[in-house]
Amino acid sequence: MAKKANDLTVFITNQEATCDECGEELGQGAWIMLTEEKQALCLACADLDHLLFLPAGDAALTRRSRKYSRLAAVVVKWNRRRKRYERQGLLVEAEGLARAEQECLADSEVRARRREREAVRRAELDEQYVANFAARVRVLYPGCPPDRATTIAEHACQKYSGRVGRSAAAKALDETAVRLAVVAHIRHTETGYDDLLARGVPRREARTEVAGTIEQALRRWGEAGR
Repeated sequence: MAKKANDLTVFITNQEATCDECGEELGQGAWIMLTEEKQALCLACADLDHLLFLPAGDAALTRRSRKYSRLAAVVVKWNRRRKRYERQGLLVEAEGLARAEQECLADSEVRARRREREAVRRAELDEQYVANFAARVRVLYPGCPPDRATTIAEHACQKYSGRVGRSAAAKALDETAVRLAVVAHIRHTETGYDDLLARGVPRREARTEVAGTIEQALRRWGEAGR
């Protein structure tokens, strides 16, 4: 996360330091804040000693911690080799960090569940069957966007789903069965069918309303390249 112009900055020193307000000798590697007069203050005198240090590295946690902290400070250290200050992390409020950690934990759980679903989906797909089905889609509908044929095949052929791709006709790559799979894809991706259902329009009525759009798409996909 980029440093903002009005950010408070805490420096980690490379040499011995003393607090100009309380007089405490802080030693080397001290954490100080500089006043407008360039005086060095320890974190206690700078009223920052109640903040917690969050090391750099987790962009989401850093962003959220700053968002939920009323007071925060960027921590930097001079890199002698590169001759520049480099960000080490952020000082944030305990409450802000705790809230940010809770949100990031929830995100991690969501990602884990998504990975599990993907693993199940992959396990349920017969890769050769999907490849053959997708190839058949491309033959029958040469105007189908390149990435859509595989998407249609995967959706239609998923095991135990009861979808059209699992029928005996579909396994034989029957033209009618493939057409049903293509129609189902177009209905959900190229028309307002799902929106109609969401508004409470009866299924048959919704299908009738989008039928013309589906037929137009089928003609485009079927005629292109022929």
